[in-house]
Amino acid sequence: MRMAFDEPLMRRALDLAKKGLGRTSPNPMVGAVVVRNGGILGEGYHAYAGGPHAEVVALEAAAGATAGADLYVTLEPCCHQGRTPPCTDRIIAAGVRRVVISVLDPNPLVSGRGVETLRAAGVLVELGLLSKESTILNEAFMKFIKSRLPFVVLKAAVSLDGKIATRTGDSHWISGEQSRQRVHELRDQIDAVMVGLGTIRRDDPMLTTRLPSGGRNPIRVIVDGRDSLPLHARVFHSTSSSPTWVAVTADAPRTRIDILERHGLTVIEAGGSNGRVNLHHLLKRLGEREVTSVMIEGGEGIFTSAIEAGIIDRFLVFVAPILIGGKTAPSLFGGAGIEHLVQALRLERVRVEQLGEDLLIEGYHSPKEVSG
Repeated sequence: MRMAFDEPLMRRALDLAKKGLGRTSPNPMVGAVVVRNGGILGEGYHAYAGGPHAEVVALEAAAGATAGADLYVTLEPCCHQGRTPPCTDRIIAAGVRRVVISVLDPNPLVSGRGVETLRAAGVLVELGLLSKESTILNEAFMKFIKSRLPFVVLKAAVSLDGKIATRTGDSHWISGEQSRQRVHELRDQIDAVMVGLGTIRRDDPMLTTRLPSGGRNPIRVIVDGRDSLPLHARVFHSTSSSPTWVAVTADAPRTRIDILERHGLTVIEAGGSNGRVNLHHLLKRLGEREVTSVMIEGGEGIFTSAIEAGIIDRFLVFVAPILIGGKTAPSLFGGAGIEHLVQALRLERVRVEQLGEDLLIEGYHSPKEVSG
C-alpha cells in the first residue's frame, strides 16, 4: 500500500542516484534510502563501477537499525554475483520489511528475479513509483544493457539559419558562455565524445572537460575514414588524461595504423571502405569496449552521416540569435536532403531551455535497428 511519504522519499533516492552521473558506467546510477515511519535511517548511492551498490551503502549507513524498515531504491536490487555480491541477500539479512522499487533492471540476469527473490523471503515489494524519471536517468544504461550499443547524443551549436560555421569554417563562438559551460558539464557525464576528421583539421579542439571543479575527461573518438589524421593536433598530446581512439575503415593501410599506435592511440577497425567509416559497426565496436554513451560534436559530415544512418537517440541543439548566411557555409544537416516534408525527421519529448541569449532545444528520436 502506498504511503503519503513514498514519493518524496523516492525523489530523494533519485537525487542521490544523480550524484553518480558520469561515474558509474557501464553500471547504472542508483540511489537508496532506508526509512522507518517516514524518517530516514540511512541513505546511499552507487558511486563508481565496482564499488558498493546503493542499497548496501544505505543499509550500512543505517547502522544496524534496519530490522522492520522500508527501503526505497531507484532500480531493482541485483540477485546475482557480479563485481559485488547480490544486494538481495544483504536486504533480506538486514530484516527489511518493505522494498519500494522504481523500475525493474533490464539486465536479463536480474530483471524480475530480484523482486522474486525478495518476495520469496517474505519481503513486501512495490514497483513502479516514479518509473519514468528513473528510466530517463538511466537511459544510456537501459539501451546498452538491452542492445550492447551506446546511447548516442548529437550536440551542435547553430545560428538561426542552421549554420554551424561560416563559409570559411569559423565557428568560435556561435554559442554563448552559458551554452559552452553546459557542454563541459555534458562531457563530464558522457563516456565518449566523437568528431570527424574535418573538425580536428579545422578547429584543433581538445575535447576535454573544463569545469571549475576539474571534471572527468571522456574518451575522444576520431572518425578518420581516410586514416590521415594530423598527428600534431592537440588531441594527440594529452592522451594520458583523456584517451584518444581513432576509428578507421577496413581498408586502412597497415603502415598508417602502426604509426598511430606508436603515438599511443587506440585504433578501431570499424568497417566501411573508401574513406567512409561504417557508423553502425563503430557503435558495435564501442559497445564491445563497454562504452555506454557517446556524444557526437561535429562537424557537418559526421552529423549528416549519423542522422542519415538513424543512430541518434537524443538531440541537443544550442541555437544562437545570430544569422550567418552563405550557401556554402556548413549546416547541421547537409547531404541531398528530403523531397517532401512528410519525410522530415521529427523529434519527440521536446524541451526548450534558455541559456543566456541562446536556446537549448532537446528532443529524442527512435533510431533504426542496427544491422550488419
